[in-house]
Amino acid sequence: MILTVTLNPAVDKTYTTGALIMGNVNRMRTAMSIAGGKGINVTKVLRQYGYSVCATGFLGGYAGDFIEDYLKKEEVDCRFIRVDGETRSNMNILADNGYVTEILEPGPEVDEERQQRFLMQYDALLAECELVVLSGSVAAGIPDDIYAVLIEKARNKGIRTILDTSGDALRKGIAAKPYMIKPNQKELEYIIGHKLVKREDVKAAALAIHAEGIAHVVVSMGKKGLLAVSGGKVFFASAGKVKALNTVGCGDSVVASYAMSILNSERNEQAIRRAAAISAANATTLVSADIPKETAQELLENITVDELK
Repeated sequence: MILTVTLNPAVDKTYTTGALIMGNVNRMRTAMSIAGGKGINVTKVLRQYGYSVCATGFLGGYAGDFIEDYLKKEEVDCRFIRVDGETRSNMNILADNGYVTEILEPGPEVDEERQQRFLMQYDALLAECELVVLSGSVAAGIPDDIYAVLIEKARNKGIRTILDTSGDALRKGIAAKPYMIKPNQKELEYIIGHKLVKREDVKAAALAIHAEGIAHVVVSMGKKGLLAVSGGKVFFASAGKVKALNTVGCGDSVVASYAMSILNSERNEQAIRRAAAISAANATTLVSADIPKETAQELLENITVDELK
């Protein structure tokens, strides 16, 4: 079983419109609500590919009920801690002129008592899983070293972890040496402390972090593709050529794909190729983390992977 941890889930509200005009009334053409948050998206992709998943974290209010009801329908083992307040909603506005606007709510504050209940439950769940995926932002009230604590707890029980977050939570999480991290280019720049202009810059930064004891460093570079460092080797997969409708969940699709590859002990070339294919396929639908498998398979056969020297 794979354990996914989402400390700040969200209901993703996706809207389409002709154009978003600041300071004006904007009427949306369509609207849909989707169970989301980075860890929830990872969970959704894993279930589509038939993997057993337990999802934990914090949920509250009607929005929390909406997310948990959806996951249960997908036969996910839900072990969330309920909190006061309402799980946040995030708005993703897709305009015909190509602009994508995201409005992200902060989410409810999690008190100390609920945090302790979560940590006790996490310890118990580690006995039931083979891999832990830690994804997304940290809810208000939770210290930004929480991922470092969770990584250390898993490592003490011989369980590998994948970390996908940002800011200080990422920096402190890296210090705890997770098995894999999946920053995007901007998040990698934050860790390194300077701009990364060329692919060679991204490669050097990923290698530097890998040398600190992170077995897999996978960097999502948007339309450019994916760069991955493993075993001292660097691989680059071109991005699948698709008409992108919604890129929310593309990075989470990469994480889910790598979780599958790690459990199956796949070769580096196959792991990055499939991650690039699933991520690109995700972008072809309005619903985040809803992978059209036929599209992913077609992309898998056409994506090129190069070993960078």
